[in-house]
Amino acid sequence: VLDGLRHLEYRGYDSAGLAVLDRAGELQVRREVGKLANLSRLVDEAPVEGQIAIGHTRWATHGPPTQFNAHPHVSGGGLLAVVQNGIVENYHALRERLIGEGYVFTSDTDTEVIAHLVHLYYQNGSHGDLVDATRRALGDLRGPSAVVVVCRDHPDKLVAARLGNAGGVAVGYGEGEMLIASDIPALAPHTRRIAYLDDRQMAVLTANGADYFTLDGEPLVKDASRLEWDADAVDRGEFHHFMQKEIFEQGRSLTDTLRGRLDFVGGQVRLDSLNLSAEQVRTLEKITIVACGTSYFAGLVGKFLVERLARLPVEVDYASEFRYRQPIVNPQQLVLAITQSGETVDTLAALEEARRRGARTAAIVNATGSQAARVCDGIIAMQAGPEIGVASTKAFTASVVDLCLFALYMAQARGAVDETARRELLDALVRLPGQVGELLAEARQGDHYARLAARFGEFSNFLYLGRGIHYPIALEGALKLKEISYIHAEGYPAGEMKHGPIALIDGQTPTLVIAPRDSIYEKMVSQVEQVRARGGAVLAVAHAEDAQMRQLADAILPIPVTHELLTPVLSVIPLQILAYEVALHRGADVDQPRNLAKSVTVE
Repeated sequence: VLDGLRHLEYRGYDSAGLAVLDRAGELQVRREVGKLANLSRLVDEAPVEGQIAIGHTRWATHGPPTQFNAHPHVSGGGLLAVVQNGIVENYHALRERLIGEGYVFTSDTDTEVIAHLVHLYYQNGSHGDLVDATRRALGDLRGPSAVVVVCRDHPDKLVAARLGNAGGVAVGYGEGEMLIASDIPALAPHTRRIAYLDDRQMAVLTANGADYFTLDGEPLVKDASRLEWDADAVDRGEFHHFMQKEIFEQGRSLTDTLRGRLDFVGGQVRLDSLNLSAEQVRTLEKITIVACGTSYFAGLVGKFLVERLARLPVEVDYASEFRYRQPIVNPQQLVLAITQSGETVDTLAALEEARRRGARTAAIVNATGSQAARVCDGIIAMQAGPEIGVASTKAFTASVVDLCLFALYMAQARGAVDETARRELLDALVRLPGQVGELLAEARQGDHYARLAARFGEFSNFLYLGRGIHYPIALEGALKLKEISYIHAEGYPAGEMKHGPIALIDGQTPTLVIAPRDSIYEKMVSQVEQVRARGGAVLAVAHAEDAQMRQLADAILPIPVTHELLTPVLSVIPLQILAYEVALHRGADVDQPRNLAKSVTVE
């Protein structure tokens, strides 16, 4: 269980705990505040043995990160223990009810009400039936929850359940053992056979298998799917951090996301899993992209690509806002979600709203067994392999390439792009992973980015400027710096500089410009001149051979030349490396930045 938690610590690292049913039949609980290493030391000091256990790493919602708020939570004098991902929205009412029943609360969390509810029903109404008690308890909850329960009266079973979009519940089939996890990396070292719970479903595990039910008690049949990742994919290997590993994997991850999707004989893009025929494409009136964080910025690049190539209007919306503004959605629209994990609660809620309003849905998703992949009409799998680092890198570039494939697919179905232009872009896509590999090899062999971090890493504010298709890259670059180094950074459209942000320019605010030699290059040169005239330092992402930009800027972050529409894939990588090196320089925790979690599974 501790090993599984190590593979899940990116999901939350405010506190951690485990409960083990020991050889004497008693539940032994170990909990500690802070990162998992603190819990490991506690377990070393107070060992426990057993053959059934549950564990949890917490990202605090209700109650601060303290030892008594850490999961698991126990009820009935140690009769049963519960771990949960999610939020109990009617927590206060349930807590008052349970206090009235005589239960004493020892934490500030909403999870503790679940433990007491299960115990209440176990003692009254369920007659010692743990599965029925869990089912009844979840029936009282409002809001999304993923729950696992262990009970000393039932030393041969674990009960897991999923209610709403609270994050994944994956069941792993081992040899003489069964496992449950909220994400695949915890299971990959142990098994390649996985089944997934959907909303309002339960699993009852023994050492030899699992039985599945709805929360209404109806039996279910589930087939385990084969996991394509191996254990090495969730290990850092030779790298110091997962983020570093994932940055330098991007040549391979982009090769994988292109694999099987380019038909050079016919000069076509194939996206069979999208389940969207050419006839259906031609009936579409609009595409809405919904996403959060880094995926949202990828969606902004996608808007540019689809509108340029397919001549189809695209709206990009924060998934967290989409369903709250009564969106105008109809069956002639496609709502496309972008989500690495496929379990982001806001994105799942946006998809649910789109389906409710009759729209066709699709997802660009990395975890093909995830909820998003299962509820959509079609998917484009990133095929990037697991991304563990909290700050997304390879999932962003995979998403952008997949959006380019999607735009080409739309364009060829609509007859919106001629064969010459299409083949030119296909040829550039084929060359792209190699160019990414060369860029990364050069960056890894030298100390250019480490020297830039030492030179600029003590500044407190950065501006990032981009124009056209590179404005989203400015936003993404600024986000990476904020996420892992805690430097305040803002991305702006370069043309907006004169409308306010230029007031911030001085000798203490470096400006990073994205300025490849493209159709708006001269506009970016003008922006650089304006920054320099006000005493600001300039770092420029630019083509390696651009002599003019080398003369103008204080430092160059070089990229190779590619098709203009694919340049964002190359231009974002130096920004990822720079953010990583600045974080190292400042002594920040790269893989586990403060207050963040990899998958946001609660609102």
